[in-house]
Amino acid sequence: MVRMKSKINASGPKYKKSMGECAFDVFNHVLMLIILFITVYPFWEQLVMSFSSGWQVYEGGIKLWPKQFSLEAFEVAFEYDAIWIGYRNAVIRAAVGTIFSLTVSSMIAYPISKRQMPGCRFITKMLIFTMLFSGGLIPSYLLIKKLNLLDSMWVLILPIAVTAWNVFVLRNFFMSIPTEIEESVQVDGGGWYTIFFKFVLPLSKPVLATVGLWIMVGHWNAWLDAQLYIRDPNKQVLQLVLRNILVVNDMTDINNVMNEAQRSVDLTGPTLKAAVVMMSVLPMLIIYPFIQKYFTKGIMVGSVKG
Repeated sequence: MVRMKSKINASGPKYKKSMGECAFDVFNHVLMLIILFITVYPFWEQLVMSFSSGWQVYEGGIKLWPKQFSLEAFEVAFEYDAIWIGYRNAVIRAAVGTIFSLTVSSMIAYPISKRQMPGCRFITKMLIFTMLFSGGLIPSYLLIKKLNLLDSMWVLILPIAVTAWNVFVLRNFFMSIPTEIEESVQVDGGGWYTIFFKFVLPLSKPVLATVGLWIMVGHWNAWLDAQLYIRDPNKQVLQLVLRNILVVNDMTDINNVMNEAQRSVDLTGPTLKAAVVMMSVLPMLIIYPFIQKYFTKGIMVGSVKG
């Protein structure tokens, strides 16, 4: 018995690319590699410098790995009290500010996602107005001073607790939730607070994670408001300490720490600055992978609804 074998190509006939398409693919890959290098290399250079000995960083050329591995820069940075004070205040600001902003923004966004709510269009227009115009720096400072918020941690949280963009992203996501869920809860005797806290928010994890990441990164990177409104050194945030070291080049306290610990003088240069930069970037690098799975879904669903 002769067994017939037939080969069936389920994917159909193979498509042969033309020379122009192959050239475009090569150009596209090369371009993407160049962009990747330009994007990643500055961060990698700072990482390499932070683990290098002080005299190595003054050598020219591209730095791909430490020529002489050293942890002295991190040891000196860990002994600098202002960095730990800034870390503490930055973590408190990012955590409290993110939770508070998400709570307030979502409680504003949910009512205006209901077109039948009285005044919905007016509130929406007022939010859009705040995206186009602002009071300015001087009126904002006078208002904060009048409210007795100067030199308080709340001055770093309350003024930016609600932004129109975040409210609209949350609003659009809430509008995509089926109304049948709300109607079924109302039939069972549940009120609007029950619907919001027990059903809407659990279904909104993707957009809450996305907006929460935006808010957290914004709080973590902010330094101007701390410079304007905070005078107490014990309330300064990490990014302001980092700015004083990198931009203002104020390293007097670090030099004192190094002299007390009898550290090498060459660490007062780029090596120590790179170590401080790595310390400030590390928390966001740790948090981002856990939120990334929600990011794409949250930003897409929260932006397409009209």
